[in-house]
Amino acid sequence: MNKNHYVAIMAGGIGSRFWPMSRTNFPKQFLDILNTGRTLIQSTFDRFSTFIPTENIFVVTSEAYRDIVRMQLPEIPAENILCEPSRKNTAPCIAYISYKLAQLNPDANLICAPADHLILDQPAFTQTCMAALEFTENIKALLTLGIKPTNPNTGYGYIQFEQLAVSNNIYKVKTFTEKPDRDLAKTFVASGDFLWNSGIFVWQVRNIVKAFEQFLPELHEIFDAEKDSYNTAQEQEAIDRIYPQCVNISIDYGIMEKADNVYVIPSSFGWSDLGTWASAYETIEKDYLDNAVAGNQVMVFDANKNMVHADNNKLVVIQGLEDYIVVDTKDVLLICQKDKEQEIKEYVAEVKRNKGEKYI
Repeated sequence: MNKNHYVAIMAGGIGSRFWPMSRTNFPKQFLDILNTGRTLIQSTFDRFSTFIPTENIFVVTSEAYRDIVRMQLPEIPAENILCEPSRKNTAPCIAYISYKLAQLNPDANLICAPADHLILDQPAFTQTCMAALEFTENIKALLTLGIKPTNPNTGYGYIQFEQLAVSNNIYKVKTFTEKPDRDLAKTFVASGDFLWNSGIFVWQVRNIVKAFEQFLPELHEIFDAEKDSYNTAQEQEAIDRIYPQCVNISIDYGIMEKADNVYVIPSSFGWSDLGTWASAYETIEKDYLDNAVAGNQVMVFDANKNMVHADNNKLVVIQGLEDYIVVDTKDVLLICQKDKEQEIKEYVAEVKRNKGEKYI
C-alpha cells in the first residue's frame, strides 16, 4: 500500500429521506439499511481498507456522531475522526481534511467519498480508484468518478465529458448539470456522453488547495490562517473558530463547475447513492412477487413491488399493498406510496411541527 494514499469518508449528513429509520441522532450512514450485517459506514471502510493504509483513513463527521464512529470503526485511530461543529456542505468538509493533510504530508493523494453509498463490485471499484490515484499523482488534475447511467434518473447530477480520452478511460469534463427533469435526463442518457455524478473525488491535496485559493478565496484564507494548528492539540479549537465563518457551499458548485482541470473516469461498479427507500428497493434481492424485504419476520400475502423494512424481532404481516414503502421502527410506522417518497422530507417537517423533535 502507498503511504501517500489517503481517503476521507464524509459522514456528517442526517439522511432525512430514510426516515423513520434514519434519525438526527443516529442517521443512515450508521445503520444497516440493507440487512447485510454491516452498517453503511462500516461497508465504506471495508471497501477502502483493502487498498488504503488504515492509518490513512479519515472520517469527517459531526461532533454529535464522534462516539458512534468510534464505536463502529474501532480500527481507525481516534485522531482520524474529524468533527465539524456545524454542517456547511461538502466544500468546508473537504477543505478541512485537505488543509490538514497539506501540513501532515504535502505529497498526499486523497480520495473523498460519502459514507452512505453502495458499491457491489469491489474489484472494479478498487481498480478504478487505483487508476484515479495513478492519474492524479502525475497530472495536476481534479478527478471525479462518473457512473455509466442505466436509466434517466432525475435524482442524480450529470457530468458531460469530451469523447476523446486523455489517458486510458480518463476524459476531460465539459459540463456539470444538477438534477435534471425527466425529458432532459432522457436526452442525456440517449446521447451517450453523460454520466451520473457519484460525488467521489480524487486529487493531490496540493492541487485542491490551489483550487480553493483560486475559486473560493474566502474559504482558503480562513483555513490557511489556522494551518499551524492542524495536527496539534489546538486543531479542534481552530476548527471551532473556522466553521462559523464558512459559507455553506458544495464542492461541485464552488470548485468543480469552475475549474478547467477537471477529469472523469466513466465507471461501472454496481453503484447506488442509497439516497432514498426506492434506491434501496432497487438494490435488495426481491421475492417472487417483486417485494424487497429487509427483516426476518416479515410475511407478505397478495402484495407486490413493495419495499419493506422491519426489526428482525417483530412479526409484520402485509396484505394487498402494491408499490408501497413500509418501514416499521420501535416508535414510528411509515406506510407511503413508492412514487411519493420524495415527499418524505415534507412529512418529517410536518411531524416536527406537530409532534416536536421526539420522532425526528
